[in-house]
Amino acid sequence: MQRTLLPKPWRNWAGNVRCQPSHCAFPATLEEVQSELMRCTEEAERLRVVGRGHAHTPLAASDENHMSLAHFTGIETVDKPRKRVWVRAGTRMGRLGQALAQRGLALDLHGDYDRQTLGGAFAGGLINSANGLSSLASLVTGFRVVLPNGAAHTVTKADGDNFDAGRLSLGVLGVMTHVELQCRTPYRLETRRENASFASVMNRLERLRRAHRHLTLYWQPNADDVLLLSRDLTRAPITRLPGRRRAQDFIANNLVGVGWDRAAQWFPGLTPLAHRVNRLVGRDRPWVTESHEAFGRIRWVRHVESEYAIPVSAAPDALRQIDHLIRALDFATPLPITIRFASADTAWLSPAYQQEVALIGLRAPPGSDYTDYFAALWEVLDRHGGRPHWAKLHDKTAHELRQLYPRFDEFVALRNKVDPRGVLLNRYTADLLGTRYE
Repeated sequence: MQRTLLPKPWRNWAGNVRCQPSHCAFPATLEEVQSELMRCTEEAERLRVVGRGHAHTPLAASDENHMSLAHFTGIETVDKPRKRVWVRAGTRMGRLGQALAQRGLALDLHGDYDRQTLGGAFAGGLINSANGLSSLASLVTGFRVVLPNGAAHTVTKADGDNFDAGRLSLGVLGVMTHVELQCRTPYRLETRRENASFASVMNRLERLRRAHRHLTLYWQPNADDVLLLSRDLTRAPITRLPGRRRAQDFIANNLVGVGWDRAAQWFPGLTPLAHRVNRLVGRDRPWVTESHEAFGRIRWVRHVESEYAIPVSAAPDALRQIDHLIRALDFATPLPITIRFASADTAWLSPAYQQEVALIGLRAPPGSDYTDYFAALWEVLDRHGGRPHWAKLHDKTAHELRQLYPRFDEFVALRNKVDPRGVLLNRYTADLLGTRYE
């Protein structure tokens, strides 16, 4: 097993989390995962598994040991009649979509960022906008996990509570090495962009949500603009994407955000021009791709992000209150607020646990002074019972999380049982769960 000394600090994708682990292990087999966990347990050291670092919180931070499953990747077995696959947890989401397509299979749900690892997506609770679907964890039919004592266990739906607790685990219930996913036959999605005013979107929000399989809204409050991005099932032929379409996609995902940021901070007079560019980006013909190619956008512009899930029925009121607050306090919003939707889930720590939710995402450039902006909007979301996304910024304590997540105490009790020494904890996760850290 490769085990390297890390002379430089590790940092996450957004650059807002840094740590200095002494070593990082790169196991290539299940036995090597077990060996490294047993070593850390015997030597009373702590270990955190690190994926692509896309969490905006210190979930993966460690000043002792990191483990990366970057060498433990690929599809292990395929059950074609049941359309299920066992996949190693180090596999990147984008590569998984391609590998499944080669086998005549597809996932019902994908993430917006295709470089995340499967294990990291489950640990942090990847959730995407989908009508009738919830987090990526809702596609799981089984998983294999290695406990700190080195024991490997396979958990399936038949295991009840252990299954619902372990599908979204924050990486504290063991090292997830394999995931069994329920797949389906390949399908195509038609993607559309549309510009609209905030008021018009609020007046038809429920209709929009129910009309589309995948719907994401990019709302720029200072300009009263909303970009609607929808993806729906279709049998139409694949669209050959011209260079103009690819350029628009790149601009929408990267340059527009930079334009808003710089215009607001350095050249306020250019703000209207940035808004006009965004409207032009939204004017586009629909295009059709295979499902796994409809997501996974290129992201060069880094940002810090917070996201809260609120009951979907509360979304119109909450968004109007946010709009009023931004105008009253004259907040600059250089990056759009995102609005997505997800169906109810049974994973204990899912923000969509037992309720349909609207996901309200706040973003800001790294290094900018976003503290007051985020805090003010969090107060609005708190009034509507907002549950924070575990991998994104929030200010919740263990006491507050206990009120928001009905199975919180049971999750903590299970963690104490499977890892009594806290081998898989770091300071952040210990505080998050209200667990002793010595």
